[in-house]
Amino acid sequence: MTIIRRVRLLIAAAVAVAGMTAAAEAGSAMKTGARTTQPVGHYEFCQALPQECRQKTPKRAPADLTRQLWSAIVRINNDVNASVTPKTDMEMWGREEVWSYPTSGAGDCEDYALEKRRRLMAIGVPAGDLLMTVVRQPNGDGHAVLTVRTSLGDFVLDNLEPRVLAWEDTPYTYLKRQSETNSGVWVKINDGRAEAVASVR
Repeated sequence: MTIIRRVRLLIAAAVAVAGMTAAAEAGSAMKTGARTTQPVGHYEFCQALPQECRQKTPKRAPADLTRQLWSAIVRINNDVNASVTPKTDMEMWGREEVWSYPTSGAGDCEDYALEKRRRLMAIGVPAGDLLMTVVRQPNGDGHAVLTVRTSLGDFVLDNLEPRVLAWEDTPYTYLKRQSETNSGVWVKINDGRAEAVASVR
């Protein structure tokens, strides 16, 4: 192992440990509500790959956020963000709202999130803890991220942000996400942060 590679690994380990410490201090779980509409792009994704949307898990405690799992989450988030070139659905497919795994190393926000979900499931994270999530950006645009449910709260893997953040530390308004018990079902998110701010004023 070269000195440069050793240094990079030490830095990565330090970042993972620092992130784990921050996670231990920060996290909380999103509050979800009633069943809601499935995004059109996800519905079509399920039609093309039905096995991806038949994952049912019993209601259970979220994944235990160990240092090992945190390191894997950070690594996969970084790897996918670095390896996928951002391209819109219109550029790739000639139409909007096509959810797919990154094609030829390119994709949009849903594609990044789907790939991160696939890789985390491959290392044993349950489908019920890896939830595709639809949000609204501060500028009003729609966006998709991956929410990871953990024992220390819900964390967001995002192609627009290099860090893995607790959901409440992101600038988004959370609208809906996959159900933790059925990957083909979507539920509303009761994002009470705006109401909490308003009540303080």
